Amino acid sequence: MSETQTDPTTPAPPLFPTATRRRGRPSWLALAIGFGLFAICLIGLFTSPTPAVAGLWCIGMMLVLMFLGVPIAVSLAIPSLVGIYALSGIPATENILSTAPYHSVSKWSMSVLPMFIFMGMLLSQSGMTTRIYRATDRWFSWLPGGIGIGTTAAGAGLASVSGSTIGMTYALGRAGIPEMLRAGYDRRVAVGTIIVSGLPGNLIPPSILLVIYAGIASVPVGPQLVAGAVPGILIAVFFGVFIFALGVLFPHLVGRGKKGEGVQDKVTWAQRFQSLGEIWGFPVIMAVLFGGMFSGTFTPTEAGAAAALTALILCLWYTRNDNPLQKVASAAFATVSATSAIFFIMIGAEMLTRLLAITGLAPMMTDWITSFGLNRVGFLLVLVALYVVMGMFFDTLSMMLLTIPILLPTLTTMGVDPLWFGVFVVLLGELGMITPPVGILTYLVHNITKSPEVNLGQTITLKDVFTSLAWFLPIVVLFLIVMIAVPEMTQWLPDLLENSSSSATP
Repeated sequence: MSETQTDPTTPAPPLFPTATRRRGRPSWLALAIGFGLFAICLIGLFTSPTPAVAGLWCIGMMLVLMFLGVPIAVSLAIPSLVGIYALSGIPATENILSTAPYHSVSKWSMSVLPMFIFMGMLLSQSGMTTRIYRATDRWFSWLPGGIGIGTTAAGAGLASVSGSTIGMTYALGRAGIPEMLRAGYDRRVAVGTIIVSGLPGNLIPPSILLVIYAGIASVPVGPQLVAGAVPGILIAVFFGVFIFALGVLFPHLVGRGKKGEGVQDKVTWAQRFQSLGEIWGFPVIMAVLFGGMFSGTFTPTEAGAAAALTALILCLWYTRNDNPLQKVASAAFATVSATSAIFFIMIGAEMLTRLLAITGLAPMMTDWITSFGLNRVGFLLVLVALYVVMGMFFDTLSMMLLTIPILLPTLTTMGVDPLWFGVFVVLLGELGMITPPVGILTYLVHNITKSPEVNLGQTITLKDVFTSLAWFLPIVVLFLIVMIAVPEMTQWLPDLLENSSSSATP
């Protein structure tokens, strides 16, 4: 890696953006249309002949608010409260306001969430993200497509600890794209590698989205987190193998056989081992996290706290000459902000779940889905198509909150394991964010490439970005098929953890 390249810790977009894809404020016309649709849904709600129809009007109000860019928590809570008031009156509304905020976030298992966020923020403040990228670059650069393979590996690791695919893609794009262009990579390979590099990150623990899914679906947090580890690593391997194959079959696409401007000097073995020495803290944290759980020393919640404490010590050590207390304070403030946003979202999701229970919409949806006579594979393929379409308009978290409460009752009927489904639905949400024509990461990366510091004088068009996705998306689809065909890949590690904990218990 060039020592002068952009720092991957460059400030990035917020951890949890609003549901809308648009940048800036909606136009007056969009606001007028939005409020008009909201009024129509409101009238339809109070004149609905059945509770189920009222529930559909409430879902319509949620979609309108999300399209207007209203924060996700508010978009979920307001229609739910209005719907409960319309169907059950003031006492039921008072009851949900007094009980939902506490019950949705007071579960002991949810205390692991701020610990994981704090750990990720501390790693970022300590400069670990930069060191991880440097190490992966040095170890893989000798392979055909090595810089791309290293970028994929770094993206998976950075997205897992940061909790934000959007933020990681922004930061890594500014660092990785110019690095690959300097090495003579085809611009489409460079762009495509960045877009998909963060896709495995929300599967590899500690994954904030899997923790949120566990809270909504009422499944154990520890096994759910561990269930994502093997699929997350495997999909990163799939991308790495694909880039390697490009380097072997079409060497000109990865700068082989031609001299790029400012191509990095040959990396020595001494530099490779030196880069490992710079990231010794990261495997220490992983050892504390997974070693503690597998040995039975820690529960998942305790393991999260122990990993956060380890990250705190490492941050103080790495920044000992660079105002360490300020770094820790910044990480703490960012953690409070992100945790508060997530808890508000979960309160809104709890209100939506109660609305669905009152309207009976969830069991009706289950009956409707089963009436088509779909088997497990057919049901999951329909979900793939649904999430690809939804990904044109919503981020991963929005899609999860809208669909999971409705789909959960259907899982048992279709023979789908809830732990497996958590991993599957997070991956589908991430896929939706990169799928043309409106995937948010597509346009985020395209905007990054407009900077002269990133494109190095090359013109990278939106067509180039779409072409790069046409090369990489089949790999994601192939992996989804493998997941459906081999569900054991998500269940093997949780079963091993459960057996290890059982044997460790006297």
